[in-house]
Amino acid sequence: MEGLFQYSNQLIKQVDTSFTRYVYNEINWNNRLIGLIGSRGIGKTTLLLQFIKNNLNPQETLYVTAEDFYFAKNRFTDLASDFVKAGGKYLFIDEIHKYPDWSKELKLIYDYHQNLKVVFTGSSILDIKKGSSDLSRRAVIYAMQGLSFREYLMLFHQIKAPRYALDEILNHQVNVPEMKHPLPLFKEYLKSGYYPFATENEFDLKLQQVVNQTLEIDIPIYASMNVSTGRKLKQLLAVVAQSVPFKPNMSKIAELLNISRNNIADYLLYIEDAGMIAQLRSQTKGIRALGKVEKVYLENTNLLYNLADENQNKGNLRETFFFNQLKAKYNVSASAIADFRIDKLDFEVGGKNKSLKQIKNAKNGFVVKDDIETGFLNTIPLWHFGLMY
Repeated sequence: MEGLFQYSNQLIKQVDTSFTRYVYNEINWNNRLIGLIGSRGIGKTTLLLQFIKNNLNPQETLYVTAEDFYFAKNRFTDLASDFVKAGGKYLFIDEIHKYPDWSKELKLIYDYHQNLKVVFTGSSILDIKKGSSDLSRRAVIYAMQGLSFREYLMLFHQIKAPRYALDEILNHQVNVPEMKHPLPLFKEYLKSGYYPFATENEFDLKLQQVVNQTLEIDIPIYASMNVSTGRKLKQLLAVVAQSVPFKPNMSKIAELLNISRNNIADYLLYIEDAGMIAQLRSQTKGIRALGKVEKVYLENTNLLYNLADENQNKGNLRETFFFNQLKAKYNVSASAIADFRIDKLDFEVGGKNKSLKQIKNAKNGFVVKDDIETGFLNTIPLWHFGLMY
């Protein structure tokens, strides 16, 4: 365990705490068992290390990753017991979905060590309700997605912008005095601003690796798929990338990929949960999976630039951005008269010449326009919706 402590302290010492993700202040760190889930590459590990560095005593704290070779011969429960005996109070476990029987052992740790606080991260495909033990009554789960446009401005350009609620945006209360010309920065964000690692070199290559590891490792491990099925997921994502946004025809996709039609919906749901696509469903008050899928999008605009070279039309980019940013805080569904619906509000997304025709019969309709800096009446600039988290 000494080697784990050395590795943990080294990472904590090196982490930069000048910028923290939006979830940092939303998490109630006093809970005994906390889960942070999200897709690869969005900063979950960094967030854990930042919290430790800012708030905890390193002598009472241990950060480990489930990928560590240590766990080839040792169990989480044994580590937790030894850690508590040595005076440990805070255990952070990264990439927990890589460890077999993770849910069972977390439950045992929770039940046996009541003075130990445990925080774990996992893939966004992780569903604690499907674990071998019921953690849903014990763990408090927080979902995290990639950088908002607001966070991008801070991390990449040191521009501080407030967070705005939806009603504040619709009432034209947005004001970012540090940013005189938002549109050039907004276009940069759409291309390479969603993932924090875009500050590093070879962003496109690293994003490809994120996609491949998600489809070839994360989903197959979670869903107990074989290698050939993992390849089918890549083929399915390629079909989505070439077609988005589109209404899925299960029979046609099944024929194209030579797989059972009955499996397509499940595969799309896995890819959605893993943070690669977003499915727009009809409005429903029940479980979201029960809503009829009206359109399929790539999850964010960076993926669109990376995977859909021939399908980067502006309409697609605009709708993908709007859907991505709003679904972080709201239940977004398909609208019968416009592009999107949130509660009783209808939104039509387009360019600066978009007319009000689409929403003329809407009780609470808004036109969301790209390529404009400020709004008026029920016309809202698209970039404003990137300031919500």
